[in-house]
Amino acid sequence: MSQIANTLIARYEKNSQRFEVLIDPKKGPDFKSGAKKDFDNVLMFDEVFKDANKGERQTSAAIQKAFGTTDPLEVAQIIIREGDLQITTDQRRKLLEDKKRKVIDLIARNCMDPKAKAPHPPHRIERALEEARFRFDAFKTPEEQMADAIESIREILPISLEKLKIAVRIPVEFAPRSYGTLKEYGIRKEEWGSDGSLMAVIEIAVGIRGEVYDRLNKLTGGQVQTKEL
Repeated sequence: MSQIANTLIARYEKNSQRFEVLIDPKKGPDFKSGAKKDFDNVLMFDEVFKDANKGERQTSAAIQKAFGTTDPLEVAQIIIREGDLQITTDQRRKLLEDKKRKVIDLIARNCMDPKAKAPHPPHRIERALEEARFRFDAFKTPEEQMADAIESIREILPISLEKLKIAVRIPVEFAPRSYGTLKEYGIRKEEWGSDGSLMAVIEIAVGIRGEVYDRLNKLTGGQVQTKEL
């Protein structure tokens, strides 16, 4: 069997034996990185191979000895998490570009210039990472890479992780539909007035301050009252 188009091979070696499974080219890497939590539709075929390109199946005895089970779904998850993904240069490039974009977005949303008290624009963060020659990992989550990325550019950009607390008061007519939005951002304290208005304190990443204000103003027709603490 030749390697099936639009699949990836995940490979794992143990006891001098090779174990391979065919996985979805998008869902497989996402599962390995932790971006995808469930295993739905990750495995393309419920088979464990010795050589997937040749269609040579691994023996049940070898699978049982290596993994303690012959269940292909259980075995495949171990192979993907602990093994290597056999990806093409183009596939790796796309994965790295996707991780790079997400890491930059995380930094822009969660960090700021401590002197200017304002977030750095994404293009400035990208230039700093390029100057620092930061190496992105195709299979680590953006969250796992963010701290190392920030550390790599500290000598290039003044940067710090910052949280901002905002006191919010929302009139009664807008309170119920605004409550869900406030919960998204993280309510630290809430109090409902006798008139049904909502008073809350939310804690957000400083880089999304403008986004939060825009959403609250749209939800309330500009009647929200806010104060940064």
